[in-house]
Amino acid sequence: MDAAQEQYACSAGQLERIRPKGNPVSDKTQDLSEEELDARHAEKMRKKKAARDKIMATKTIEKGLLIVHTGKGKGKSTAGFGMVFRSLGHGHSVGVVQFVKGRLETGERMALDRFSDLVTVKRMGEGFTWETQDRQRDIAAARQAWEAAKEMITSGEHRLVLCDELNIVLRYDYIPIEEIVAFLRDEKPEDVHVVITGRNAKEELIEIADLVTDMTQIKHPFRSGVKPQEGIEF
Repeated sequence: MDAAQEQYACSAGQLERIRPKGNPVSDKTQDLSEEELDARHAEKMRKKKAARDKIMATKTIEKGLLIVHTGKGKGKSTAGFGMVFRSLGHGHSVGVVQFVKGRLETGERMALDRFSDLVTVKRMGEGFTWETQDRQRDIAAARQAWEAAKEMITSGEHRLVLCDELNIVLRYDYIPIEEIVAFLRDEKPEDVHVVITGRNAKEELIEIADLVTDMTQIKHPFRSGVKPQEGIEF
């Protein structure tokens, strides 16, 4: 046995030692009848429901949330627009400000056109920063978008406001993070939900948020040469 074979055998042996011997749950239930399995399952779910109901009974606060979707994985804007459509489904008025994705006609934008009586959309971005290659123009567009977002948040007309890709603006310091945090902390109405998307969320923003989700990328078709596709990426 050469060194490579010996190393493989050792690794395989270690794996065998740590691998669980059988399935304890299956071992305990393999001799039960279907009726007994159903009864055991029903009892387990009853206990789970009772525990869940007990927890839910303690959750009595209702307030507008600051929600941040960030991370390297796909789905940040998708999650944000999911909340937009959920709110629209309940008949709530919604505001949307797109800080970056402005030039491309997206599926979500076209879908929102069908709810023109409930949604206000401001498409302020002029494309990703590496496309414009004009820092001052990007700063001006970011400022205009932020002013529009503030107006939506404080107007009293919207239950939820989505600031799509605001984190990109903050990443490049087009607007001071201190200004954003101060507004959201001190001026956001208590009953308005604000959703912010984009990778590289600033720690200061995460600190004041009520809900933060970090999208983790496990696999992405782009790495296999697949281009962005209609209905998936836009």
